[in-house]
Amino acid sequence: MAAVGPDSLFIALLTAIFVGAVFTIQVAREFINFGAGNFVGGVLAVALTRELSPVLTAVILAGRVGSAFAAEIGTMRVTEQIDALLMLRTDPIDYLVIPRVLACCIMLPILTLLSLVTGLLGGMLIATNLYGIADTVFLDSARNLLGLWDILSAMIKAFCFGILIAVIGCSWGLTTTGGAKGVGQSTTTAVVTALLIIFVSNFFLSWLMFQGPGSALIKGM
Repeated sequence: MAAVGPDSLFIALLTAIFVGAVFTIQVAREFINFGAGNFVGGVLAVALTRELSPVLTAVILAGRVGSAFAAEIGTMRVTEQIDALLMLRTDPIDYLVIPRVLACCIMLPILTLLSLVTGLLGGMLIATNLYGIADTVFLDSARNLLGLWDILSAMIKAFCFGILIAVIGCSWGLTTTGGAKGVGQSTTTAVVTALLIIFVSNFFLSWLMFQGPGSALIKGM
């Protein structure tokens, strides 16, 4: 949990604050031309909550934690440490995989929530300092457009992504062969596979969670 959560916190929050700032630049300059500057905070909040925060946080952890899982367990495989566990009648799945899966499932939703708050802060700094949008208007818009289901959906996505990152990283580590070269190949393949599965699963999760016409903008008016 320490490796997945606190050790990844800085890079996750740093990414979130710049993503929120860049998104605000692109949205605010267009919305202000249409006289809809008061919607900037709400649009950023919805985008961060539904898509950007869970996906980007999962991508960061896939590159940082998923690769570490694959490399660590792969090294144990090629140095016959896993064979030693089997000789000691210890199940490698129970001993190595399940703790990592639980750590990702617990910490990734927390990191996603913190990334959401940080991304909103970065967007608010840009909106107030560059585009003259009052912070109260920005926060009121975010509160009006954001619903409880949006936050729950972000947590569900993060939970699912955590399972995928841990399972993919550990599975590639457990199937490593070929010495040090095999460890490198397993690590690379684990990251690529995790990123691909995250994007594919995100599509299906979004499709299931947000069917039908949306009502966020109607609530914000």
